[in-house]
Amino acid sequence: MTGHQDETRAAYDEVVELYASMFADRLEAQPFSRNMIGTFAELVRNTGNLRAADVGCGPGHLTAMLHELGLDACGFDLSPAMVDHARRAHPALRFDEARTEALPVKDGALGGVLAHYSMIHTPPGELPALLAEQVRVLAPGGLLLVSFFGTDGPEPVRFDHKVTPAYSWPVDRFAELLAGAGLVPFARLLHDPASERGFLDAHVLARLA
Repeated sequence: MTGHQDETRAAYDEVVELYASMFADRLEAQPFSRNMIGTFAELVRNTGNLRAADVGCGPGHLTAMLHELGLDACGFDLSPAMVDHARRAHPALRFDEARTEALPVKDGALGGVLAHYSMIHTPPGELPALLAEQVRVLAPGGLLLVSFFGTDGPEPVRFDHKVTPAYSWPVDRFAELLAGAGLVPFARLLHDPASERGFLDAHVLARLA
């Protein structure tokens, strides 16, 4: 996995200030994403395990949102520049540099994992390893919310993301990957973000049995 992750880390290190300025509103202009994260946080609270990880946290804006929604949230990101920005922007919260497939979290420790467009740069063949890691850190009954670019076609589509190459996914195929990792997908939301990308925004909630 080293090659594409090194490229992704370097690409995001170069755009951290611009990226942070674009997403500082914590989804105020994105009601669908905001409400899915609110639902996720409520369900995690209902498990009684408030520990949650924002995997691929970027500048930390959604980690802070999870904290405001009552979760004991921490953030992990591949990019050291993003982690540094997140620590400066949200000094009361924990942020660490980490690869998505090797999180510094004990087995079964978390009530929830948020992966908000943080798996989109991963080649399809490597996604099962990432999902297995999310399963490892979740407690039984824990929740995973994955957001990604959706496509109507039968196969994942590689495209030129503004930062570094990424993939869109048929939602049914992605749900099958979640099930194969031992999760139970139980809710999904698809919507058109009215962008020029030509993809849907997709959000899938899954629970560890």
